[in-house]
Amino acid sequence: MSDQPILMTPQGPPRTVLPAEADAIRAAAAAALAAPAGEQRALAAEIVARHPRSLLAWCTLGDVATDTVERYAAYRVGYHRGLDTLRANGWRGSGYVRWADETNRPFLGCLRGLGAMAATIGEADEAERIALFLAQLDPSGGAA
Repeated sequence: MSDQPILMTPQGPPRTVLPAEADAIRAAAAAALAAPAGEQRALAAEIVARHPRSLLAWCTLGDVATDTVERYAAYRVGYHRGLDTLRANGWRGSGYVRWADETNRPFLGCLRGLGAMAATIGEADEAERIALFLAQLDPSGGAA
């Protein structure tokens, strides 16, 4: 919990929009997703190795990894990196992070994927907390 005041706007809590990923990262992620299934994971891992701070890289790896535990781990790293990125961009522990803002989708995708993998491995309480967090970040349900 932050000790910083939360400034309310006429529209409610503040809204954080993350900066866009570099064009090269977006192109590499698109190429990894478009590659044959047997090549996707290796291509995504290369993006993560070259750009370990990229939320899109971690989300892509989580999306294409074939092992449940690897998917869980990739999404978890992306989630934690995403919290750091949100804080660096003005988020103070509350407020909206909307799916409608395309640049937020890698973070929200990691969070959504983490919730799904938590449920898959039997971490029901974690999956429930993540579902609540997603609902708080985007009450419109766009990220769910």
